[in-house]
Amino acid sequence: MSDGRLRAVRDRVRSFPDFPQPGVLFRDISPLLKDPVAFRTLIDLLEDHVRASFPKIDFVVGLDSRGFLIGTPLAQRLGIGFVPVRKKGKLPGATESISYSLEYGRAELEIQSDAVEAGQKVLIVDDLLATGGTMRAACELLKRLKAEVLGCLVIIELKALKGSEKLNSIPFYSLLQYD
Repeated sequence: MSDGRLRAVRDRVRSFPDFPQPGVLFRDISPLLKDPVAFRTLIDLLEDHVRASFPKIDFVVGLDSRGFLIGTPLAQRLGIGFVPVRKKGKLPGATESISYSLEYGRAELEIQSDAVEAGQKVLIVDDLLATGGTMRAACELLKRLKAEVLGCLVIIELKALKGSEKLNSIPFYSLLQYD
């Protein structure tokens, strides 16, 4: 992977101390989304990784909501479909849901019951992995639908929070890592 391309992406991530609460250093991808060259470079890098790692994928699954921002262009590049996993109450029709713990409470995710078929291969994407609760819940939700979760992919991983450990044996890839 080109250091120059990776640097172009990293340079468009900014930090906000004490947001959303004191002691948290928030990593903001808004400048990355605003810069069409850097954003295209991001999708190029993710596409390169996915093509090299997973020869056969049926769907990219994006997590509400920033996972939609990278998941849809990535799926389009790969020539496959995109499936959203949403916060509870945002999807019409029959859904499967899962409740999970956050560092500050509980949350629920949903997917439409017919979004994937048994045995279909999926890659789950989001912008950031912190404690791993949301990503782990999404993996469990897709396994309930009998999908084969090939891996999880994020732009940013906060290594100190050890979220990837919650994913057990599911392959995980982060483009940028911060302590």
